[in-house]
Amino acid sequence: MAYFLGLTFLAYLLGSIPFGLVVSRWLGGPDPRSMGSGNLGAANLYRLLGLKGGALTFLGDALKGALPVLLALFSPGPQGAWRDAAVAVVGGAAVLGHVFPLYLKFKGGKGVATAFGVVAALSPWAALTLVLVYILALAQTRIFSLSALICAWLLPVVMGLFAASKAYLLLAGFLSGLVLICHRENLERLFKGEEPRI
Repeated sequence: MAYFLGLTFLAYLLGSIPFGLVVSRWLGGPDPRSMGSGNLGAANLYRLLGLKGGALTFLGDALKGALPVLLALFSPGPQGAWRDAAVAVVGGAAVLGHVFPLYLKFKGGKGVATAFGVVAALSPWAALTLVLVYILALAQTRIFSLSALICAWLLPVVMGLFAASKAYLLLAGFLSGLVLICHRENLERLFKGEEPRI
């Protein structure tokens, strides 16, 4: 129990690392919070710094979701429903750290890449399915946020198909709702036809 409590706290701290800000400073770019969409996510970094900035940000954000979950999955301890629930809590903590980061006065990103990292660690097939959905949606719409929203809506369904754990399904529902809530301004712009395309 103590191990998973510590890992949950570590997951939150890792999730709080603002890789968008780190990458932008490393590449000599502007503060993403004051440029473009004002978001620290990969989509805004892509707009500001190109493919390299977007890819590095996505990788960093995804890894901070995947690493603590992998540590939880491969840690010694009892198996079964309790363990699945503990792993799910660790994954949720990582995403909450990204959305409400300790280091940035609890004002963070929208959780897409970090949630993807969590899903990838729990169910690679579910993650691969979401990647394919995202690529197809982006090819059709040319809108980053809409593609992410479609994946968020489908996340519980995809997780239900590839993961038998009820705890993982509940986590998928939580992450889906969190990502949708974080995109409420994007939804408003989508309904008004004002969301930017690539």
